[in-house]
Amino acid sequence: MTTSAIAPRISPPARTAHRHIDVDGVDVFYRESLPDRPDAPVLLLLHGFPSASHQFRRLIDTLGRHHRLIAPDYPGFGHTRAPEGFTYTFERLTDVVEGFTERLGLTRYTMYLFDFGAPVGLRLALRRPDRVAGLVVQNGNAYLDGLSGAAREFTALTPDTPGAERTVLDLFTLAATRAQYEGGTADPALIAPEGWLLDQHFLDRPGRKQAQLALAYDYKSNLAAYPDWQAWLRAHRPPALVTWGTGDPFFTPDGARAYLRDLPDAELHLFDTGHFALEDHLPEIAPLIADFLDRTWNRAAPEAS
Repeated sequence: MTTSAIAPRISPPARTAHRHIDVDGVDVFYRESLPDRPDAPVLLLLHGFPSASHQFRRLIDTLGRHHRLIAPDYPGFGHTRAPEGFTYTFERLTDVVEGFTERLGLTRYTMYLFDFGAPVGLRLALRRPDRVAGLVVQNGNAYLDGLSGAAREFTALTPDTPGAERTVLDLFTLAATRAQYEGGTADPALIAPEGWLLDQHFLDRPGRKQAQLALAYDYKSNLAAYPDWQAWLRAHRPPALVTWGTGDPFFTPDGARAYLRDLPDAELHLFDTGHFALEDHLPEIAPLIADFLDRTWNRAAPEAS
């Protein structure tokens, strides 16, 4: 039998382009799937700490043929290069992501909010509410309910707190990066080492630890913004899919359930894993995302109350 006579048993992965684009002097690296049809739903993938767009590689391979998945690296992360003197705050990260969407001509998108992606994405939603077709939230916190004791202590640190800099810098070691991937998982053997090794490679680049130190001290600005984000959710009621690793040492499952207060129609799924839920639960989460995008992309946006 020739190979041409063998019926395919699997769907081939998506083709993915890897590009750079200038956004106000920031050289932004991004990954973009090349779907089979030009009108495919758009999913803007907003990564977390200490990772970058590479954390979405397998999700892009899985969904990218039928959906347009776009994943930028923020300044201070991955392959993106910011100019000397760039101010590392969550407002400035959002400025760059907003400019990135403008440069790509994205007028409508569902956002994937993970970890740092939640404060960036929800800031963007407040600025561009008409462009948000929906939210996929994965361990992306927006409620005080979802902060663990360790997270509350960490976010309370200031440059004047005795020992604060050492406490923050200890989070940027290889052991701590690996623990963020394996912590809370039911089976660490399902977590590939490439993720934390690549993250550490970028963390160890010149200037990166100081950028991350500045963002760590600025994280409390997100807590102050929680009421505004929650008000936006109540007013605009975007379709939402909430998936959450219940073993996350930073963001507890209460943070996932809290979304239902403001988005009672949100779809909630909890998984027995840690912070990086896609690493070992992609087979369960990817179909949920695909189904959610297909059902909600053409839904008319409800009027803000």
